[in-house]
Parts: sequence; structure tokens; C-alpha cells
Amino acid sequence: MNLIVRPIEVADHAAWDELYQAYAEFYGVDQTADMRERVFGWLTTHAHEVNGFCAELDGALVGITHYRVFARPLAAATGLFLDDLFVSPDARGTGAAGALIDAVRDVAKSDGHSVVRWITAKDNARARGLYDKIANETAWVTYDLNV
Repeated sequence: MNLIVRPIEVADHAAWDELYQAYAEFYGVDQTADMRERVFGWLTTHAHEVNGFCAELDGALVGITHYRVFARPLAAATGLFLDDLFVSPDARGTGAAGALIDAVRDVAKSDGHSVVRWITAKDNARARGLYDKIANETAWVTYDLNV
């Protein structure tokens, strides 16, 4: 088993699209091909604050993560927000998710950010099993104000 984590590239488009669509379906989010095209453009043209990594297992794309910088005024610091993390069901348990998180943590360290932060669904038990081992659950409650 050969696992490689690297930045998302233009040549990853089809495999990334399949994974990102599966990620949206996992969370029950309606997403169109146009929406995925926009996000992929952000990732590959660097015309947006979002960056990404992919995980390759034996040459096949099996996981993706997207992240961006956010300000932490109260701490007078910046952090990286891990927006999306998805590993195909067949590749779960291979270490791909942890390797993707490690890649984001490495960027945070090298760029001087103080934290990597993310959210997940309360019932995402499998992912939370990993998250509880490598990070600290916070007491914060998340709200969305639709505009």
C-alpha cells in the first residue's frame, strides 16, 4: 500500500469531482456540477483563499481536504480552517484521513498559524473516532445565519 498526500492539481479534476460529490451526498447537501466547478477553479487557479490536498492510494485518488486561513483576533493569531475532509468508503482505515489532516497541520506549522480547526456532524462516529485521538473537542456551539 503506497499512500501519498499532495496538493490538488488540474489533472485530478474527474477524481476530485467524484469524491467531492460523494462528500456532499454523505452530508445530504444539494450540490450541482456548476458548484463543484467553481470550487475546483478556486483550488487550481489560486483565485480564492481555499487550498487543498488529495490522498492517493496506489495511484488512485481516495481522499480530499480543503482548508483556508482565518483570523483569530482574540488570540492575535491566525489559524487554518479545515473545511472539507472526505475519504472514499473503500479507503477508510488506510490512514488517508489522518495523513490529510497531518498535511494541513504541516502547513499551519510552517506558515506560523496557531491552530487547525474543523467541524463535523455529531453523528459522524467513524470520523470522530479519529478526531478524538488527534485533536481536542471544543465546547463551542456553531450557528449559521442565512443571508
